[in-house]
Amino acid sequence: MVLAEFSMFPTDKGESVSRWVSQVIDVIDKSGLNYKLTPMGTVIEGSWEEVSALLSKCFKTLEGQCDRIYSSIKIDYRKGDNSRMKSKIEKIESLLERQVKHS
Repeated sequence: MVLAEFSMFPTDKGESVSRWVSQVIDVIDKSGLNYKLTPMGTVIEGSWEEVSALLSKCFKTLEGQCDRIYSSIKIDYRKGDNSRMKSKIEKIESLLERQVKHS
């Protein structure tokens, strides 16, 4: 299972890029993959093939509209098919013996 945290946006469209970021989020939302939107990026979860295909689709969404695109991508792979998006947070909370702030 792959967890990928990424952000992707144009750098040639001025100060506010939410119009283009929303298009990327739309692609992610329609993908059917488990994801979590944060203020600074998005975490998606799936197989390597699913995640890499989705990242490529997000890029293609912007490529036709933008002359310059910035992306930051972090990928964590762990063998198996268990979802880790929630379990990683739950593990920290169990070690701390309390809930931590997350949304």
